[in-house]
Amino acid sequence: MPVYTTTLEFSTHGDSEIVDITERVQEEVSRTPLTNGLVTVFVPGSTGGVITLEHEPGLVRDLKEAFERLVPRDHPYHHDRAWRDGNGHSHVRASLVGPSLSVPLREGKLALGTWQQIAFVDFDNRSRRRVLIVQVMGD
Repeated sequence: MPVYTTTLEFSTHGDSEIVDITERVQEEVSRTPLTNGLVTVFVPGSTGGVITLEHEPGLVRDLKEAFERLVPRDHPYHHDRAWRDGNGHSHVRASLVGPSLSVPLREGKLALGTWQQIAFVDFDNRSRRRVLIVQVMGD
């Protein structure tokens, strides 16, 4: 089974920024000769996650507020005591969301729902340059 691997690179501001990467992932998929299979998006790092959502301003704000309620930044995290970098909440949030997402590939297109987009969430407490791995497998 053929496998194609590439990367997406972009800058983020952190603070649970949610970046719609759907079009960029589809562009990378379209560069391969594959039409059916599986697309995986993976973030190598422990303060980011990959999700699907309806990427519209209200839901983006709702989700950011939910992250704050579930894993508040001002909680005394053991990680912060050990490393003194203030991003213990970032690691916990990323661990709950997960570093990857797999989407079926059908007839050369990501098999997403009408209102479903792929997004990267940067949970870190600072701006960063991010590199995501996109891997396409199939025929």
